[in-house]
Amino acid sequence: MNFQQIEVYYFMGIGGIGMSAVARYFNSQGKIVMGYDRTSTPLTTELELEGISVHFDDSVLEIPHVVKLTPKEKVLVIYTPAIPKDSPELNWFHDQGYTIIKRAQALGIITEQSKTIAVAGTHGKTTTSSMIAHVLQHSGRGCNAFLGGIATNYKTNLLLDAKAEWTVVEADEYDRSFLTLSPAISIITSTDADHLDIYGSHEYMKESFNLFAQKLKAGGMLIYKSGLPIDTGALVAGVEHSNYCLNDTADYRGRDIDIRDGRYFFTFQSPEAKWADVELGLPGTHNVENAVAAIVVALRVGLTEQEIRDGLRTFLGVKRRFEYHIRRPDLVLIDDYAHHPEELRACIASVRELYPDKRITGVFQPHLFSRTRDFADGFVASLEMLDEVILLPIYPARELPIPGIDSQLLLDNISKPGKKLVQKGDLLAELTSSPREVIVMLGAGDIDALVAPVAAAYSK
Repeated sequence: MNFQQIEVYYFMGIGGIGMSAVARYFNSQGKIVMGYDRTSTPLTTELELEGISVHFDDSVLEIPHVVKLTPKEKVLVIYTPAIPKDSPELNWFHDQGYTIIKRAQALGIITEQSKTIAVAGTHGKTTTSSMIAHVLQHSGRGCNAFLGGIATNYKTNLLLDAKAEWTVVEADEYDRSFLTLSPAISIITSTDADHLDIYGSHEYMKESFNLFAQKLKAGGMLIYKSGLPIDTGALVAGVEHSNYCLNDTADYRGRDIDIRDGRYFFTFQSPEAKWADVELGLPGTHNVENAVAAIVVALRVGLTEQEIRDGLRTFLGVKRRFEYHIRRPDLVLIDDYAHHPEELRACIASVRELYPDKRITGVFQPHLFSRTRDFADGFVASLEMLDEVILLPIYPARELPIPGIDSQLLLDNISKPGKKLVQKGDLLAELTSSPREVIVMLGAGDIDALVAPVAAAYSK
């Protein structure tokens, strides 16, 4: 596809974090960009302030006239698989014969002429890709980046540098979207079961990650977490591969983790070198592991040890990934996007490392009925790491309710006495009804809209 002939880009699901980065890219190219999303959010407001028209009613009547008046061959419709099949707008575009592609296809076309660093994994990919992008930017090497979160250092999910030779992308496994990419460097952080409503089985999902690994260009490099079921024998001829982990016999390792005044320090061990006291700008043992992967990439593209150290030290993280909103001696409030049992476990374990003597309250909003059903036991096990659990109703996203699957199911199976199910409208009163020491708000739905009111209540 030749993007040069396209004048109007119309996005179905424009408010998604991945979709908005692509929309911003085309907007930066001087194209007409507009679209639909289900609800108004701070992100859609930012898009509107950048000159992108957004509406929130899935109706053919809402499609702007400029779209309908532009010749069809000069209009491209880009959609996210989260848009339902009965969407009036999407079906109208189909019936009228417009060219329609998925966001992943657009990203694949954008990046096919560049040297692409693609970061995949059921968790860890947003932080790792943002970390790599920052290390490249901070070093002066520069990069283009399409990120799955708002990088705190830059307050955006899109970095553009016309002179940069590298493009960093978050490779989304949902609906096998990452198979549209042809990277020069690939990272696989994890292959834990997820999206079983799409894949059907964990085995099918692991097969997809192997297919992603095989998309590497000849002469490329695969970097994967030690122990993952990656068939390195099936890689394209000439592709190198290395693994990484913490305190393991992997090729690249993070060791001797030390927490000082809330900052994480570790030793980086490689076959060629040993770097002591590498300082990481964001907390969490799991992020030390992400940093090891980022170091391997940075070495591959030719950065020096000092450039890499400086980049990691100054990396401020990603919005909603272990994001502090209050950090006082009497109270800590953290917001995190964790919505899978393993992500919950990693986040809560890191909070426990930082505040071993504090009482930790977790507020969790489950995301998707199907995910709650498929991983109920895992959610319960992770939530029991907390001293107190407050559950919100399930955020349905694209799904209809499943009989018998709700937050009460999780609550009934949590063995700890400090547990409660509350409605979103009652959360503020519940939290402020008694003293708390550490509050962690967890989930991928709209729980983030509750963080600011909670922070404001405790800041008075």
